[in-house]
Amino acid sequence: MHPKHIVLSAIFILASLYTYAQTATISGRVSDERGRSLDAATVAVEGTTIGVTTDAKGRYAMQVPADSPIIIVYSFSGFTTEKRELTFTADQRKVIDIRLKRIDKELKTVTVKGERSNDVGSVKIDPTKAALLPTVGFGDGINAMIKTMVGSNNELTSQYTVRGGNFDENLVYVNDFEIYRPFLTRSGQQEGMSFVNADLVSGVNFSVGGFQSKYGDKMSSVLDVTYKRPKEFGGRVMASLLGASIALEGASKNQKLTYLIGVRHKSNQYLLKAQPTKGIYNPSFTDAQALVNYKFSDKWEVEAIGNYARNRFNFIPEESSSSFGLINKAYQLRMFYNGSEIDQFDSRFGGLSTTFRPNDKLKLKLLASGFQTNEKETYDISGEYLLGELETDLGKENFGQVKTFLGTGIIHNYARNYLKVNVSNFAHRGSYSANLHFLQWGVDANITNIEDKLYEWERRDSAGFTQPYNPNKLELTRFYRSASAFDYMRYGGFLQDNFRFNDSLDLTISLGVRFNYSTLNNELLVSPRMQVSYKPKWKSDVVFKLAGGLYQQPAFYREMRDLNGNVNTALKAQKSYHAVLGTDYNFKAWSRPFKLTTELYYKGMWDIVPYEYDNVRIRYFGKNSAQGYAAGGEVRLYGDIVEDATSWISIGVMKSMEDVADDKIVLKGAGGNDSATIYPGYVPRPTDQRFMLGMYFEDYFPKWKNFKMHLNLMYATGLPFGPPDAARYGDTLRLPDYKRVDIGFSTLLLNGAKHKSKVLSSVKNSWLSLEVFNLLGIQNTLSYTWVQDQSSGKTFAVPNRLTARLINVKLIVDF
Repeated sequence: MHPKHIVLSAIFILASLYTYAQTATISGRVSDERGRSLDAATVAVEGTTIGVTTDAKGRYAMQVPADSPIIIVYSFSGFTTEKRELTFTADQRKVIDIRLKRIDKELKTVTVKGERSNDVGSVKIDPTKAALLPTVGFGDGINAMIKTMVGSNNELTSQYTVRGGNFDENLVYVNDFEIYRPFLTRSGQQEGMSFVNADLVSGVNFSVGGFQSKYGDKMSSVLDVTYKRPKEFGGRVMASLLGASIALEGASKNQKLTYLIGVRHKSNQYLLKAQPTKGIYNPSFTDAQALVNYKFSDKWEVEAIGNYARNRFNFIPEESSSSFGLINKAYQLRMFYNGSEIDQFDSRFGGLSTTFRPNDKLKLKLLASGFQTNEKETYDISGEYLLGELETDLGKENFGQVKTFLGTGIIHNYARNYLKVNVSNFAHRGSYSANLHFLQWGVDANITNIEDKLYEWERRDSAGFTQPYNPNKLELTRFYRSASAFDYMRYGGFLQDNFRFNDSLDLTISLGVRFNYSTLNNELLVSPRMQVSYKPKWKSDVVFKLAGGLYQQPAFYREMRDLNGNVNTALKAQKSYHAVLGTDYNFKAWSRPFKLTTELYYKGMWDIVPYEYDNVRIRYFGKNSAQGYAAGGEVRLYGDIVEDATSWISIGVMKSMEDVADDKIVLKGAGGNDSATIYPGYVPRPTDQRFMLGMYFEDYFPKWKNFKMHLNLMYATGLPFGPPDAARYGDTLRLPDYKRVDIGFSTLLLNGAKHKSKVLSSVKNSWLSLEVFNLLGIQNTLSYTWVQDQSSGKTFAVPNRLTARLINVKLIVDF
């Protein structure tokens, strides 16, 4: 039987086992210390998927299991969490009003919460002070936290890879709207800020695999972000050597209208000046976001979100110098440049949603959104290089200087690339709470329009010979020229039920199925998924979790365009199945809470589109010609190693391989004829990171908690790489291991609550931070430039380095 049929059969068999157990009903109101209603506060039964959110007046009502002890959890971002352990009789009705206390912001730490979730691999991230994390990515504190959990080998980008996947396999949602990113970005230097503005966020849920059917059609991860619902006027101003931002929030007196506004500007000119390539850098990245919500009544509300991002990268390179090799055999490559690069990336996003709640059980939501990006990548840069061997004898006067010149040449790069993408989406989301079942469903219609013009080439010359050398004609090292314009529609949807199996067995199950159909290649995808959570009746607080299902990713523009720039509109979806087994163990040590999570996973993949990395740009082969797998395990520990200062450590091991169908090695005989053909079989995937360790540690002075230290540590084994060609079997070399430590020191300058002055008391708090990036000064390697000396016939791999040690100063003012 086909795997799809097996999973579908399992769904229907389990569905027949549904039981409608005895329940009770609780209701009430959630408010703050002053009695003001808390809208969208969470009320849930611990260890289950049973839960609701409060309405605009802070009211809630839900059905809970009867005849067995349960724990009701009341939570709201920025407030303390309250728990009530209760036992109800069948059909009992009880009113419970709760007041939550606001957390003192000057002592609140950046935490990754150890809250229970029915999803395997799901972690809730508290973003309230992500701004204090030391990271070179201004405004990307949330992404920086994610990278400490899943690994990274490039601090210049906010993107991340998860369990053998690449950047394009990650989903991002903000308030149920799917978010897209620029397409032509080639390097971290060109990259602007991530869409998610941490200053506007109230909640973040990150899933690293085995996620539920309600999430879309990607193969690796989901970042689900919820923006704030403010109760009063407030804001944040932040400024550093890397950029500045302002965020404002507020609400009308009757709390019906709420708004969020955020403006950020990033200029990493200070950072790029420390790069090995010297020149005139003029990067400018600006974005503005707004979210407005209006409640007509307890049943009706409307929400609008908008974003505009203006990213510019202008660069006039002058010279660069890179030394590489061994202790007793070292080389140096010096380059002198002419020309410039001008890149423009403009993107716009707008969304409108309306939500109708006819009663406490039913929720209906309509969404419409549009995304547009207009991207221009233009450069014309020639570099004349001088390759030499360095003197490595410590006793020589010219130690460290070039003793022998090996060759000279020219590398000339030219591009005029233009891309316009328009994506429109219309969707419906719904949910219904019935006894111990929580049904969710959704349908989507997506219209995509793409206009692409690609004109790019590279010319190389060594010792007066053009490479590749051909005595009969002039050849370019690479040449791409294509133009495409097409549009298509995709239809999708899902149906999902989260339910508790019965009262005596603490077992919750999520069953669901997704479908997706594309008019571009007429491919229909059906993806059943299941998640199981079981808590045995032990003294220890342990939860076992299991997840599995199909995760199929329809082709988008990136995957369709091959190495030569041709677009394959008939490309099929990449397909995978996930199998994940995990445990959560909550315990106390030194009278402080800790959480230990462990997971084992396996991802089988087929119809894979092979690709290779060019810095952060992914260059696909444009055809479904591979199959592969990713297998590994992860361990994460969260807790207050220091009291009131949450830290975490994440360790992962993984192996990810693929077999490309038409990948082969042809051996030549003495006469130049083909003598043998070798098929290499499975080779490492470009994201085959065998081991990673990420850690965030926070501490403070024992008698002065408002002077803090934040430490980010990352270690990851090197990724595979090879010569710049279309032969995947050659990508078996390894980059050096990635090692990086960033540290920050922050102190509270002002606490407005301690001042009687109107001006000073209006400032909630003000923080000053001193950050040291790359504390150990390690020269990490991102990629290699391949230089061939025509006279000697030798090819040299010259490393492209990442950022050096750098100091940053940052000021944060909350009001």
